[in-house]
Amino acid sequence: MGIPIRILLAAFCYVSAFVFPAAAQTQTDSLRVATRVLPPFVMLQQDQLTGFSIDLWREIAERLKIKTQFLSPSPDVQSLLETLQSGRAGAAISAVSITAERNREFDFSQPMMNAGLQILVRGQAEAESNPLREIVRVLFSPALLIWLGIALLLIIVPAHIVWFLERRHPDGIISHKQYIPGIFDALYWAAGALIAQGESMPRHWFARLFAMLWMFAGVVFVAFYTAQLTANLTVQQIQGSIKGPEDLPGKKIATTKGSTAVVYLRELNADVLEVSSIDDAYRALIDRKVDAVVSDAPVLLYYAAHGGKGQVQTVGQVFRKEDYGIVFKSGSTLRRQVDDALLSMREDGSYQKLYEKWFGAK
Repeated sequence: MGIPIRILLAAFCYVSAFVFPAAAQTQTDSLRVATRVLPPFVMLQQDQLTGFSIDLWREIAERLKIKTQFLSPSPDVQSLLETLQSGRAGAAISAVSITAERNREFDFSQPMMNAGLQILVRGQAEAESNPLREIVRVLFSPALLIWLGIALLLIIVPAHIVWFLERRHPDGIISHKQYIPGIFDALYWAAGALIAQGESMPRHWFARLFAMLWMFAGVVFVAFYTAQLTANLTVQQIQGSIKGPEDLPGKKIATTKGSTAVVYLRELNADVLEVSSIDDAYRALIDRKVDAVVSDAPVLLYYAAHGGKGQVQTVGQVFRKEDYGIVFKSGSTLRRQVDDALLSMREDGSYQKLYEKWFGAK
């Protein structure tokens, strides 16, 4: 009877080693975790990893009694996912957006943060550094082109009225009775009356009455046009040409390689510059190689308040809302344990404390 029992015990241990490998690893082995530098989620300071995502994982690992070995940071999110897919890592954490496409290849934890994309542009001082370019941009903006179209209409209509009344007057301002070239005299007078109140007055009594009314209308028109031009110039200097996602088409935008922002920007027909790291995107913006940077809102806000303070600023609201999650290879048994740990952290307040440490009060 003793031999069959020993055989059964040996068989049970053998099967357990294959059925529960993840559980055994979480208790004894060191779990390799992939990451990528993306302040304030992951930062490398004096060869030590720190940041919100690093602190979050360490708290989870402590609760699950997992020994962790962080791999050398991946250059971008695509490389990070490839490291996980190849089996060189058992988990990956940084600020990885949960998408339908990625969810088909990997397992994600429940969201560890809700955020989205935002736009980073050069600061106000940079926007004002080339006033001539901004003036030309405003002068040929759609709104002011409409004003110029109205001005053209206000010149053509009065010109025809004055030509019709003045063409037969012997001392009138129209030198020819024929439509051409007589209409050109009338157009010259109408344009001058609109801009500078004219150099001469018509001779026909009704034409003079009309000219006085027209000059008054010209004063009102010029006043409205000047106010509109001034307002647009002021807004342009303060906010720049990019104020939100609707201004991105046709602009040169930097973002990190393989990120969800790349797909979004190409859908908008923006000129996308893919860079290896977010720091490269910041440098391209400050060096005026791109018009803006689009990336995760918390990342851009952190840079604008720290490393890029006074040089850059975020504009517009957060758009294309996204959730960030911890990534596992498909079929990982570790995901459920991590989910339980995340829920426990939210319930006992430790997640909130960690959030406030890196991002301020929520």
